Amino acid sequence: MKFYLVDRIERIEPGKRIVGVKAVSLAEEYLADHFPAFPVLPGVLMLEALVQTAAWLVRLQQDWSRSLIVLAAALNVRYGNFVAPGRSLRMQADVLDLSDDRAVFKGAAALDDGSKAVQGRLELKCFNVADVLPAAAAADGRIVAQLQERFRLIGGPEALAAARGGA
Repeated sequence: MKFYLVDRIERIEPGKRIVGVKAVSLAEEYLADHFPAFPVLPGVLMLEALVQTAAWLVRLQQDWSRSLIVLAAALNVRYGNFVAPGRSLRMQADVLDLSDDRAVFKGAAALDDGSKAVQGRLELKCFNVADVLPAAAAADGRIVAQLQERFRLIGGPEALAAARGGA
């Protein structure tokens, strides 16, 4: 099962910051178990939503040169409020350091009323499938193509154009 936890990219400031939104719906499968009488977005998925948001900015800054961006460390993570179905989570990730193979962000997510849900420091590792398994190098191109399509679907190009002063 794959969790897509960024429904829309609201704002991109290249090299600095990205803001994304996740609308939590009761139709999401994991809510049936977490918790049946009190469904809420699991804390680990709140953190993953921040990671996915930050990863979009890394891909742009690296000109889509890495197919995989994964969480290497989550530091000083603090949780605030529950995120129930019908609420939106607004994630903001600010760049602290960004290189070819790693990225460090300060991330925070808040509910639609502005109350904090999660915050912390995220350290991401960036690499290609070919770095780990050279025989599977062709997978990198397919992964990047799928990611570029997903970026289009969640409004990334529009947010990027707005940041550059376009329509």
